Amino acid sequence: MMNIMHPALRRLDLNLLPVFDAIYRHRSVRLAADELAMSTSALSHALSRLRATLNDPLFFREGHRMSPSVYATQLAPSIASALSFLNHELTPQPEFDAPSSTESLHIAITDFTALCVFPTLMHSLQHAAPGLRFELRYLPHSPALTELLAGEVDLALGFSTSEDIRHPELEEIGWFEDEYVVISNASRTRLTLEDYLAARHLVVTPWNEKQGVLDLRLEQLGYTRHIAIKTPSMLSAPFIVAQSDLLMAIPRFAAEKLVAAADLRIFALPFSIRAFEVKIYSHKRSGQREATRWLKEELHKLAQAVRRSADGGGSHPS
Repeated sequence: MMNIMHPALRRLDLNLLPVFDAIYRHRSVRLAADELAMSTSALSHALSRLRATLNDPLFFREGHRMSPSVYATQLAPSIASALSFLNHELTPQPEFDAPSSTESLHIAITDFTALCVFPTLMHSLQHAAPGLRFELRYLPHSPALTELLAGEVDLALGFSTSEDIRHPELEEIGWFEDEYVVISNASRTRLTLEDYLAARHLVVTPWNEKQGVLDLRLEQLGYTRHIAIKTPSMLSAPFIVAQSDLLMAIPRFAAEKLVAAADLRIFALPFSIRAFEVKIYSHKRSGQREATRWLKEELHKLAQAVRRSADGGGSHPS
């Protein structure tokens, strides 16, 4: 037997619900008709249809007032709530206006990808969209496919991984590419491949990866390294390195930022590896808002400027 969804709604003309709501609030056919821009005869006919469908008189005339039945009194709060909800959800979104918008956007990040993107982005938006707000969320995985599709996040910031799988459902903005370098405490004077392999290492694994791009590359070269600490956050990493013998391989952009915060030295990575790349993801079928589309266009422009700066020998995003 076929299971019919919402059988009560299928036998009801939903256009009659605003009629019920208006009569209940005004207790008057005339005032309800005025509100709904209907004639009193048309509204009375609509009420008759609703009475027949629900098998209840719904309203009784008492002088000039329409008094609700017990059943109508029970129905009224639910109908009012449902109409209010539908009206809110079905109202077309106003056209996005960047200078005056106070919308909030949800973006999945790691602390490093936020460091790469948000200083440059907020510098641009403080004039273009000063009221735009952001809620940044850490996610335990990349590239946040499920959350993007469900609309839980509008954009996700990620970076190249050992798998580097292409997801056809996602649109990507390449933010920038950078070379890997190694940071150590300030007392180290050199770093050869032998030194690198003999040292202990600190590794940042925001998604708890079993093997990152560096270890995969070392494995291809026939080497392994000793990882002493794995941490999901980069905040404490440079200070641990500065006060220990640990090494940490990170993109040069981050290393140059961290040297200003801790007593560190930067060395070239003593083996070849492909460039580190930061990416910005959105979902093609996520029903993006105007604010999201506008922000993606701004990010495209900023990404092009970042790449031009890097190609011209300028600094990385700051």
